[in-house]
Order: sequence, then C-alpha cells, then structure tokens
Amino acid sequence: MKILEKIKSPIKKEMDLFEEKFSSSMISDVPLLNRITHYVVKRKGKQMRPMFVFLTAKMMSNNGCVNEKVFRAASIIELIHTATLIHDDVVDSSDKRRGFFSLNALWKNKIAVLVGDFLLSKGMLLCIDNDDFDLLKIISKSVKDMSQGELLQIEKARRLDIDEETYFNIITKKTASLIASCCALGAAASNSSKIQINKLYELGEKIGVAFQLKDDLFDYGTKKIGKPTGIDIKEKKLTLPLIYALNNSSESKKKWLINSVKNGNDNAIKDIIDYVTEIGGIDYTQKKIKEYYNSAIEDLKYFEDNEFKESLKNLIKYVIERNY
Repeated sequence: MKILEKIKSPIKKEMDLFEEKFSSSMISDVPLLNRITHYVVKRKGKQMRPMFVFLTAKMMSNNGCVNEKVFRAASIIELIHTATLIHDDVVDSSDKRRGFFSLNALWKNKIAVLVGDFLLSKGMLLCIDNDDFDLLKIISKSVKDMSQGELLQIEKARRLDIDEETYFNIITKKTASLIASCCALGAAASNSSKIQINKLYELGEKIGVAFQLKDDLFDYGTKKIGKPTGIDIKEKKLTLPLIYALNNSSESKKKWLINSVKNGNDNAIKDIIDYVTEIGGIDYTQKKIKEYYNSAIEDLKYFEDNEFKESLKNLIKYVIERNY
C-alpha cells in the first residue's frame, strides 16, 4: 500500500464522498467553464489539504464522525487552493502544472484569471450560503496573507535583497497560511474551542513552512517532479538554500552569485546549484525542515491520542519526506 493511501485509510470514505461534492461545487451554467473545470478536476493533485481538514476534524470529534460543515470546509480549501494555483501559473508564466498543460497555456491568461476568480468566489459563497462565517473568517485571512506574501516576494525578487527573517515571513504568508487554515477549518467545523482552533492553526503553520522548505529543495534536485529544476532561480526567487549561500559567502562570491541569478541562463543555474550545495545551503535547509517538523509533532501532543491523530502525524512526516 502506498504511503498516502495508508495515511488516507481512516478517512477514505470521507475523501471519496468529498471528491463527488467538490466536483459538483464547480458546476456552472457556462459550458466553457464546465469544460475547463472538468479538465482541472481530472488532473487533481495529491489532495493533501482536504486530508488535513478531515484528519483534524475527526481527531477533534467525539465519535470520529464528520458533519456536512466539514465537507464544506474541505471543498472551500480545495477551491481556494486550485484558484491560487491557476493564478500562480499566470503570474509565473508557467505552461505546465503537475506534468500537464496549465490553463493559461491552453486557454490563455484572460480565461485562466477569470476561472481562478470563479473558483475563489465559489469558495467564499459556499461559506456565506451556509452561514459558515467562522470558516469564512479563517479562509479570508489566508487569502489576504497569500496575496501579501506573493507581492512581497515579487518586490524582493526585483532587488535581490531578501534576508532569512523576511523569507520566513514570505513563506508563512504565501504557503503556510493555507495549510494552517486546513487544520483550523477542520477544528472549527467540528465545534472545537477557540483555543484548540488557534493551536491547530499554529501547528498547521509550522507544517506549511516545512512544506515550502521541502519544495525549495526540489529546485536543486535532479528528479522529474512536474516542476523543472532551477525554475525558482530563473524567476529570481531567493529561496532558503540560496539565502544561506549569500549570507555565508565572501564579497566576491556573493557578487558572482547575485550576477549569476540575474543572468539566469542554463549554465549559470547549474553553477549556482553546485555552489549552493557545496557551501551547505541544502544541509541548512534540511536542518530547518527538521526543526519545524519536530515543533509541529510536539504541538500535536496537546491533543488526545486516536487513530486520526496517528494518521495526521504520518501525514506531517510525509510532507517533509516526500520525493515530489
């Protein structure tokens, strides 16, 4: 049994039902929109975010059961996540997503942006139509944080002047906020206390930072993972391995590194990857991943033991050990 399938086993029934509900939540009376959303659904990812929602919700429930509100919470997360991926591909001019053509490659930027907007509004309306204002508050904060994080990263990429503290601020907003929302939404939909919801938000934030740091490392790898190696460097995104290299280089090497990033051709990228690896940027990032992982596992001890908590623990472990 594959590791993700094993982790998913305590929530398999809910995940199967969720897929049906998620597909129906995208239906529109515009034929073009239905064709596009069908394409999106058929090329779904690992669906880790809904898994975080269901595992958190079942861990926090008294009898391991979930209500309709939990299904809505999972759908909201997946709608918002899908919308942000579509918008990201437009912002980054990416023509591939998960090994397939992106929406902007097939239908151009204008349609891709509008589809992203449609999914975003569907997520918000799902909250409003069911009076889930507690869920709306959580997810709205996440959307705000993601937008701010992306803009901050774009601003810093232009000047290549990002330090480690600013970088962690960017990824906390840009990536970790959505995973934090998964855990908080699962808890909120299960009628958990405000203290429990906040604790799970903080736990999810740590998982999200570790998730992004792991993603950073893929830019320096050689495996085919649906994302080309060196793409972050080409886009002048200063990730943690590169920031560490800049902070620990002589002035001459630092100047060479900045010029190489600005240059951004294939030969320069290979040299950058080799240098960052040699100076310890990869090892340092792996150390930070472990720190955030350990802190998240420590936070998990606050909650009562059950099979859903154990699966959640294994999902957190998967986040930092995955190969793609």
